[in-house]
Amino acid sequence: MKMHANQLTVTAQTVRTLVDQQFPQWRDLPVRGITAQGTVNAVFRMGDKLAARLPLEAAAVETTRRRLEAEAEAARELAGRTRCPTPEPVALGAPGAGYPLPWAVQTWLPGTVADDEDPGESVAFARDLADFIGDVRAIGARGRTFSGTGRGGDLRAHDGWMETCFGHSTHLLDVPRLRRMWATLRDLPRGAAEDVMSHSDLIPGNVLVSGGRLAGILDVGGFGPADPSLDLVGAWHLLETGPRRVLRERLGCDEPEWQRGKAWAFVQSMGLVWYYVDSNPAMCRTGRRTLARLLADAPL
Repeated sequence: MKMHANQLTVTAQTVRTLVDQQFPQWRDLPVRGITAQGTVNAVFRMGDKLAARLPLEAAAVETTRRRLEAEAEAARELAGRTRCPTPEPVALGAPGAGYPLPWAVQTWLPGTVADDEDPGESVAFARDLADFIGDVRAIGARGRTFSGTGRGGDLRAHDGWMETCFGHSTHLLDVPRLRRMWATLRDLPRGAAEDVMSHSDLIPGNVLVSGGRLAGILDVGGFGPADPSLDLVGAWHLLETGPRRVLRERLGCDEPEWQRGKAWAFVQSMGLVWYYVDSNPAMCRTGRRTLARLLADAPL
C-alpha cells in the first residue's frame, strides 16, 4: 500500500538503469532495496559503501533539486562534527529511466534501525544519544534562526495541524484526553533561549543501533537551527523512563526545555498514528508508543 496519494513507484531496476546511465563508474556495484524503507525517500544500497535515495512524492523538478542540494549542504556541514557517524553526500543524479525527479547518492552506514533493534532500555544508548544531541547543539547556528512551517518554531503555529490529526484519530486514540494535553503543551513558554542546531527528526527509523549502542544517525538533511528542545523528541520516541532520565541529566535540561521537548514529540506523534495506520505500521506504532509515554509521564 502506498503511503502518499502522489507516491512514485521506484524499483531496483530503475535505480540500476539510472546508475548505469549517469554514473558508469559504479556500473559494477550491485543495487538492492532495503527492508526499512523511509517515508520521504526510497532507499537502495549500491555495493557496500553507497546508498541511492530517490524522493517518493511527485513534485516539480527544480523544487526537488533545490531541496536535495540543501540537504546535501546540511549533511556536509554536519559530517565529522559528532561522535557518531552521519551520511555524507556523494553525488546528485538527474531524472531518467522513467523516474521524473533528481535523486541523491550518499555514503552507507552500517547498523540496524531502532525500529528493528529497540534501544529503549539501554542506558549506554541514552548517553550516546545525549552526546549526539550535545554535539549537534555545539556546532553553532552562526546567527541563523528557524524558518519554515515545520517543527522547531512556534508551538501554537501547529494548532491547525493538530485539529486535522484529532479529526482523523477519533477511532484510533483517546482524542478528548489528547486535546486536553495539547491545550497545555501549546502554551509552554519558549523563554529567551536562542535557536541552536538540531537534527530535527530523531525517530527510530533515522537511528542506527548496534549492540545496544548508537551506531549512526540517518536522514540528516533537516539539520538546521531550531528551538533547543526539538531534538528532545528522541527521548520520547526512543527511550523508556530510566534511560530517558539519564539523557535528561546528561544534557542538563531544565524543566521548561524538557516540557517543550514533550510538546514537539506530541506534534510529531499525532501525525504518525493516523497518517500511516494502514500504509506504514512501524511509523504508526512509533506514534502510538510515544503518545503512551507522554501520557504516562508525570502531569505537567
